[in-house]
Amino acid sequence: MGETRWLDEDEQRAWRTFLWASRLLHESLDRQLQRDAGMPHTYYMILAMLSEAPGRAMTMTDLARLVRSSPSRLSHAVAKLEAQGWVTRRKRPGDARTNVATLTPEGFAALAAAAPGHVEEVRRALFDQLTPDQVHQLQKIFENVLDTLASSDVGQTPEASSRHPGSGTWRPSANL
Repeated sequence: MGETRWLDEDEQRAWRTFLWASRLLHESLDRQLQRDAGMPHTYYMILAMLSEAPGRAMTMTDLARLVRSSPSRLSHAVAKLEAQGWVTRRKRPGDARTNVATLTPEGFAALAAAAPGHVEEVRRALFDQLTPDQVHQLQKIFENVLDTLASSDVGQTPEASSRHPGSGTWRPSANL
């Protein structure tokens, strides 16, 4: 297996800073969405991904890959979104094994209502502290990380990876 390449002092500081900052950022986004929109960040991301899909619909398998969720966890979340009237599920015509999730007009309205507060929190927690140059650097850094992680994604089909946040070709759309 070879010798372990331990992190040096600078790498260790960068790694731990990243871990804490990403954890606190996720917690901040989740708190804001819970407080202002009554939904966790995970539900917001499901609604956002469906809103960007053709016909505002996609298979549950593709949606699970896109939001990096297990099928059972996604199914539970979508059941909650169905109960709210924000998403519907149906079998794909001609394929009784494939479920398709569709964003309803009410779900799109909930997403649209939540988006301004969410974007403000993203700005407050992340971008307001950065210069335009730092934003560009951050983007490049995480594109490299995504590309590396996507190349090691086991079981990823080429079609799914082209739409996947873990792939080098997927790029987020504006104002998630």
